[in-house]
Amino acid sequence: MSTGYQIKDQEALHYLTLQIVDWIDIFTRKVYRDIVLESISYCQHHKGLQVFGYVIMSNHVHLICNSPEGKLSDTVRDLKKYTSKKIIEAIKTGNESRREWMLDRFGFLGRKNSRNQDFQVWTHELAMIVLIS
Repeated sequence: MSTGYQIKDQEALHYLTLQIVDWIDIFTRKVYRDIVLESISYCQHHKGLQVFGYVIMSNHVHLICNSPEGKLSDTVRDLKKYTSKKIIEAIKTGNESRREWMLDRFGFLGRKNSRNQDFQVWTHELAMIVLIS
């Protein structure tokens, strides 16, 4: 089901799954969930994202959403990029007991992938199902 950012019908209603690399259970902490929620809210108000439902699991996020403006791929890309930076910043500056391990994993996977500069938080895959086209 993984298709990268190849969303064919940019305006269709989609069921998306965004996954954390290595299935790291980052969203067990409220601070990281809040980063995702703030980013989703921003995308709703400024990028035309419509969210009909979501759930944040310990290591992935499910969204039922669309973008009537036809820029769903761009919005998802921006959401993942922004939240990655904010999550890494929060890990570095916050009271995270798993700091060294998490930064090591995200750093190792980031250096291993040519699409990243330093860290990789989200997988590059995007699991999706078109609900209404």
